Amino acid sequence: MNIRVLPDVLISQIAAGEVVERPASALKEMLENSLDAGATEIQIDLEQGGVKRIRVSDNGCGIARDELALALTRHATSKIASLADLEQVASLGFRGEALASIAAIARVQLSSRSASPNPAGAGHAWTLQVEGGRVGNPAPAARATGTTVDIQDLFFNTPARRKFLKTEGTEYAHCAETLRRLALANPQVAFTLTHNGRVQLRLPAEPAASRVRQVLGEAFEAHAIAVDAAAGALRVAGWVIRPGAATASRDSQHVFVNGRYVRDKLIVHALKEAYRDVLHHQLNPAYCLFISLPPELVDVNVHPAKTEIRFRDSRGVHQFLFHAVERLLSAPVEAGAMGGTENQEPAVSRPAYSVPQQTPMPLQVSESMAFYAPLSQGSGVRDQGSGEGVAPAAQPFPASAQGDAPPLGYALGQLHGVYVLAQNAQGLVLVDMHAAHERVVYEKLKNALDARAVPAQTLLIPVALTVDARDVAEINPHLEALAGIGFELSVTSPTSVAVRSVPWLLKDADPVELTRAVLAEVAEFGVARLLAERRNELLATLACHGAVRANRRLTLPEMNALLREMEATERAGQCNHGRPTWFQIGLRELDGMFMRGR
Repeated sequence: MNIRVLPDVLISQIAAGEVVERPASALKEMLENSLDAGATEIQIDLEQGGVKRIRVSDNGCGIARDELALALTRHATSKIASLADLEQVASLGFRGEALASIAAIARVQLSSRSASPNPAGAGHAWTLQVEGGRVGNPAPAARATGTTVDIQDLFFNTPARRKFLKTEGTEYAHCAETLRRLALANPQVAFTLTHNGRVQLRLPAEPAASRVRQVLGEAFEAHAIAVDAAAGALRVAGWVIRPGAATASRDSQHVFVNGRYVRDKLIVHALKEAYRDVLHHQLNPAYCLFISLPPELVDVNVHPAKTEIRFRDSRGVHQFLFHAVERLLSAPVEAGAMGGTENQEPAVSRPAYSVPQQTPMPLQVSESMAFYAPLSQGSGVRDQGSGEGVAPAAQPFPASAQGDAPPLGYALGQLHGVYVLAQNAQGLVLVDMHAAHERVVYEKLKNALDARAVPAQTLLIPVALTVDARDVAEINPHLEALAGIGFELSVTSPTSVAVRSVPWLLKDADPVELTRAVLAEVAEFGVARLLAERRNELLATLACHGAVRANRRLTLPEMNALLREMEATERAGQCNHGRPTWFQIGLRELDGMFMRGR
């Protein structure tokens, strides 16, 4: 079998398989060329999802007549000239493959007028026809400065590739998503998208925050938290979603490196780890982040599609992103912050009113709340011995400055034994007491374990329980390690264990339930893995058992103690399962409910 050189057209058709997977791939390449040309207005016209036609017109710097044919030649580019240029490339395109690959598998008309007055023929536009890789001669045309690329009948000469395309609606959706990604990274550019003669998307040049709202929607904006962090030449800015608004979808995860949309496993893993302590049940966060660093520290020449990259210091980038987002999500409640809320509105400028005295509540303070904070003298706690009690009064809300009040305000009462109602400067705060207490206990357990100081509560009478023989065999070599997290167990028979102590923070929980929860985790993951990589999951399970239960009546001092602990606890806006722990309802919203001021 003889070795021979392939024709240029066939080489381009083979290369097109990597560059042009579907219409959206061709659209991406054309849009990147327009952006590299300095365009501020880009018009996109699609027919039949881009399969029949993709037309991209811009007002960029244009192409000179003598370079039109060169633009359609493989590995011809104006963006790099040497290896040094490649290592510091700042443009979106640089390989010089896209136009040639597209021209090899479609009918292409390239029309352009150069902004430079020097090249010959710059007085008007020129057009060039290409069909299946066969290039025609330039001809005069009429258009303003800029370039128009008209791609028709994609894959017309490669039917094997065309049959793998999806429906018109699916291909259009991919094209629209490609446009949205590039629009997010280029808010200074106006985009108009037309499909089958109807305008589908119109994005004027606007500030970045407005572009994010228009592209990702008001729901994303309502739940977004701004990110802005730097470490030397490495910086990340943008927005991440509040954990309570996470969904099972990954559609709203956008990361840009030096203005280029990328799909990088390292970045995804860093962000997933940052959310690990506030998201469970396979939920995924949404985010729109812009990472910037010197071009020489990132390799964008990994794949022709240019969505894969490699960082020179991948570990450093991973740790930087993880800590930047994790710190943001870990911030305790601050004055004016609205954890887990959609109604983020400015403080209402009206006088705050005092909370009236509460009627007596037939409750007693339980030791389960004692670790919050010592209750003050005269707090109205019922004397458990005498049965006499003074009605607990709600702490008066300051009528002076808003800053005098704690962020979560002061408790008013309890609703159905599940929710705590409180008043702060913005209005009404609703707290899920079990979810909030669960997060407080969880963070305390983590801190105690990190400090290797988990206090244990010895049981007055050890509790014996029957368990599976396999569980006994699994925990027997690890009894000392379990004691390190506050569980002192002893094996009393091949099928039974005795519980002698439990973590002090969980001393009011049922020791049998706690032990069975630990053994269930042991059976699934093993002790070694449970105390290492799944440590936090175990502590979350224990905190759930140790948290105050629904229908448990709390006194006002207990409620206020819970609010103060929430304010001092990291990630207090979500429970261990990612659910919100509290919501804010502003006075403006309450006034709207009752049509006040209308």
